[in-house]
Amino acid sequence: MLTSPTLGAIVGEDPALRLVLARAARVAPTRIPVLVTGESGTGKELLARVLHELGPQPKGPFVAVNCGTLARELAESQLFGHERGAFTGAGSRRPGWFEEAAGGTLVLDEIGELPMDLQPKLLRALETGQIRRVGGSGETAVEVRVVATTLRDLRRDTRRGSFRLDLFHRLAGFELRLPALRDRPGDVLRLAQHFLDDFKSEIGPRVLATEAAAKLLAHDWPGNLRELRHVIRRAALLTSAVIDAPSVEIDPSGDCAVGMLRAADSCGPMAAAVDLAGSAAAPLVDNDLLPLRNKSFEQIQTEVFAWALRRNGNSRRRAAAALGISRSTFCDRVRRLGLAPEAALAGQST
Repeated sequence: MLTSPTLGAIVGEDPALRLVLARAARVAPTRIPVLVTGESGTGKELLARVLHELGPQPKGPFVAVNCGTLARELAESQLFGHERGAFTGAGSRRPGWFEEAAGGTLVLDEIGELPMDLQPKLLRALETGQIRRVGGSGETAVEVRVVATTLRDLRRDTRRGSFRLDLFHRLAGFELRLPALRDRPGDVLRLAQHFLDDFKSEIGPRVLATEAAAKLLAHDWPGNLRELRHVIRRAALLTSAVIDAPSVEIDPSGDCAVGMLRAADSCGPMAAAVDLAGSAAAPLVDNDLLPLRNKSFEQIQTEVFAWALRRNGNSRRRAAAALGISRSTFCDRVRRLGLAPEAALAGQST
């Protein structure tokens, strides 16, 4: 059973995510190097911290470094340290990140950005458990758990010759791939509530209007959890009590939240609210609450889109505008959910 303190920050019930966490629990107590892959914003460093907390030395240091920010001329020194006088400006001995992480976990974030000339030295450190400081004459034993993360396809990079195959196999003693948020749509509203709970002490309590929830569900989230958190935080700051659709500002290109997109709201503000916790919420227009507890993702979608049609006199154009999505997307979803016959949706009427 997972008992990592960090696990509370990894929210979701999607089967693919739960499988990754179960696999993490199996490998964490070992010293096998782990490669965590996934798109930007999927929570790779959070998973690395779970591996540390469930690992053999959870009380040891947790050191995370971004290989993409290493200065090429200082990269070796930053990783392995240097002796006094090793180069201009080296006025004293300095331990590197391997030594700083000794007795704990070293996370090499974006390992695919590691300079090619440094890769064989990293490979040797992983194979021998020893490092040599720049300018040093001997080797120092370092006991450290290494977790590498990347959004790159390292297998493709090895074929292209930009990443060493032997280093890849050494780092990928065990591989964990985090699913993108678009592949776990049933977790979108759970995560939204989690972020709202995080912001409660700073901003105050908020609930999502039904049309706002539908707008979240309709987006593909290319920025994954990071993008969703940013959108929810902005929406919470722009509103009081109820987050409506216009406050959910999403870049239509899918890159990030922006401040210009405003969805039409033909139902008026606070037309309906999503009760994510399944408990009582503040009184709203018509008291039109959508409880989500114990409902599947498809049931939630069906109720949201049926609500939009009902509140807009079955006008697909106005219902789509109220949800902040295109008419074609709305019609496609309604057709797939079985809310209207295909022939009716294929027409050009409102």
